[in-house]
Amino acid sequence: MQIKHPLVSVIVTTKNSETTLRKCLTSVRNQTYKNIELIIVDNYSNDKTYTISKRFADKVIKRGHERSAQRNVGANTSKGLYLLFLDSDMYLTKNVIKECVEFVKIKNVDGLYIPEKIIGSSFYVKIRNFERQFYTGTVIDAVRFVSKKIFDKIGGFDEKLYAGEDWDFDKQVRRMGKTATIKSFLHHDESTSNFFSYIQKKAYYSLDIKHYRDKWPNDNDVQKQLGFWYRYMQVFIENGKWKHLIKNPILTCGMMCLKICVGALYLLSRIK
Repeated sequence: MQIKHPLVSVIVTTKNSETTLRKCLTSVRNQTYKNIELIIVDNYSNDKTYTISKRFADKVIKRGHERSAQRNVGANTSKGLYLLFLDSDMYLTKNVIKECVEFVKIKNVDGLYIPEKIIGSSFYVKIRNFERQFYTGTVIDAVRFVSKKIFDKIGGFDEKLYAGEDWDFDKQVRRMGKTATIKSFLHHDESTSNFFSYIQKKAYYSLDIKHYRDKWPNDNDVQKQLGFWYRYMQVFIENGKWKHLIKNPILTCGMMCLKICVGALYLLSRIK
């Protein structure tokens, strides 16, 4: 017998997140679906993150070091039948959780992809938002909404990984169950990011991505995620997506320049 309004545990990971956290948590509390447990796992912030968290959350837990460990702690203390993992700079549109619950009940799926729209006013952010639309529901994406049952079956996120841990978890969800993509979307706030901070972040993760690659040797998905052909070509042209490239030549050029820089960092990490 299905529960009409199953509890959804929303797990938000934080680290000095005061600038975006209030808006993130408000978007969770303003959902049209109301049976929600809000859990915040904070990586020992030294700003107002903890104070803001206490105003909104059902539980606030202090835990580091990486996001995978934070998410596991949140999930393991949760009471929900379903889990939604968010970063503190993400804002839900009002029907996201309602649509997720309806989708998993009707379609009997185990994991859901939620489309993202990156927000900010700079040209860099416009490029990032343009790029992100090509990834929804592909192997470059990762599920955010999952059943607690399949989370427990997998054993959560691999805490030995701090790069590719979301891909690793997504691979196992797809191996054990069914996935789909909802229509409602979330906003990802990168308004304070720029080209240099993005490259710096990618450089940090590129140092550890080899551990994810080594965990899945000769895997087709990993070859797509880290290889040239799919990551730089096919994902942008498959299923008629090439039309967006033609319609937006300036954004396409900017995106490819950004991709070249990230690709160079990855190649350097392999040499090391």
